[in-house]
Amino acid sequence: MPGLAERRRVNEVEKRHDEALRAPIAEAMKAYAADGARAYHTPGHKQGLGAHPLLKALVTEEGLREEVSLMEELDDLHEPTMCIKEAQEMAAALYGADQAFFMINGTTGAIHTMLMGALAPGDTVLVPRNAHRSVIGGIILAGARPVFLQPEIDERLGIAMGLTEETVRSAIALHPEAKALVCVYPTYYGVTYGLEAIAKLVHAHGMLLLVDEAHGPHLRFSDDLPPQAIDCGADMAAQSTHKILGAMTQASMLLTSGPRVSRERVREAASLLQSTSPNQLLLASLDIARLQMAEDGRETVGSAVRLAEKLRCAINEIDGLWSFGLEYTDYPGATGLDTTKITVQVTGLGLSGVEAESILRHEYKVQCELSDARNLLFILSYADGKEQADYLLAALQGLARDHRRATVAASAVAAELPAVPAQGMTPREAFFAPKCSVPFGEAEGRIAAEQVMFYPPGIPILCPGDIIDAASLHYIRAMQSLGLKVVGPRDASLTELQVVGRGEQ
Repeated sequence: MPGLAERRRVNEVEKRHDEALRAPIAEAMKAYAADGARAYHTPGHKQGLGAHPLLKALVTEEGLREEVSLMEELDDLHEPTMCIKEAQEMAAALYGADQAFFMINGTTGAIHTMLMGALAPGDTVLVPRNAHRSVIGGIILAGARPVFLQPEIDERLGIAMGLTEETVRSAIALHPEAKALVCVYPTYYGVTYGLEAIAKLVHAHGMLLLVDEAHGPHLRFSDDLPPQAIDCGADMAAQSTHKILGAMTQASMLLTSGPRVSRERVREAASLLQSTSPNQLLLASLDIARLQMAEDGRETVGSAVRLAEKLRCAINEIDGLWSFGLEYTDYPGATGLDTTKITVQVTGLGLSGVEAESILRHEYKVQCELSDARNLLFILSYADGKEQADYLLAALQGLARDHRRATVAASAVAAELPAVPAQGMTPREAFFAPKCSVPFGEAEGRIAAEQVMFYPPGIPILCPGDIIDAASLHYIRAMQSLGLKVVGPRDASLTELQVVGRGEQ
């Protein structure tokens, strides 16, 4: 028979478990709507009373009734003391973090907050060149001085992987004044690397480790997936709860851990950068997504991992297709893989990734997450089951059977990711500098005044402040010729580029 102390311990554990299986924000919203208070306040649709039929078709009647904010019972995202505070504390506990901030401007907002909360104007920050455009935006806002690091490039896949410990060590030796290292972990394609060793390295030199973990909010819920960033020693990690888990689009979290981060500074940054009228449905969806993982996250995420592995094996039996797995990620810069990310190389069919995406979308009604020059990326989440996996497999079998070509476009296999360009000024200096347009072919040697990228994945080829080089221009033209979507420049046709300097506007 267990003793009194043991029974008390068990009772306390069960109590905490039961408390975690609640959604405080959703509960408060439901209670407010049920109370029957007449709406003489915002929003203008008055809890659905004046909502257009199209809006009513999109949002349930109950959802519109609960779509209010800033009422006393619903707490305040900027100064939480009740249901939002409780929900954030429950999220922090679930993820093993010291604090969780709910973000309603997506992981872009979380990354901006992370950088604004950690850096000051003039601070040096180490940044991998395959960072998302939001990192560049945060650097512009913070006024930091980036030192771009070259991630490992996989020549077979034609994509950037992760950073090596040696690359980080060399950068620290050259820039001991750096205040932080930003990491992308996992990459968009699910690749992970030695983040724990990198964390120890940067902390030994008095630096912060700030992680864009947009594609990793599910990692904590399966032992068959790589460890999450916070468990590797990250000081802050920005996660896209909406990308992989069950929150609504734009709903993300910023996690903090350890004594190196000023929580008050982060709170101030979050308050500065987020709306003063936060959408309560987005907040509730974060709360409910956390609840869903607390209830059965290990079961559902584990199921997705097993399903993805079976699908990957079946794809690799299709002549002309290849999907890399864990066995491929065994070199510096690529030591692990989120196996729910399924990258499929299609050049063996004589197709570019862009061509394959279009065929799958319009002939087979399958929409991938992204395509690049050589690959397609698919995501299997906790929501998918055997039927979804079988449908995708059948579509890929049809693609290989009916759309094989003799050769693939040369630009799909020949174009190499350019090296990190030299910097002529900081991104913030370039953003605020006078600028003018020059013909694309005459831009070499000028300082870029705008970002140029293909979306997704939204990784800049050119950033404000870069000295434009021939390799970058060649790569941009090659990717444009494949039909990848250009994002960032004022002239999306890329007839002209914005550069620093005065001239005809």
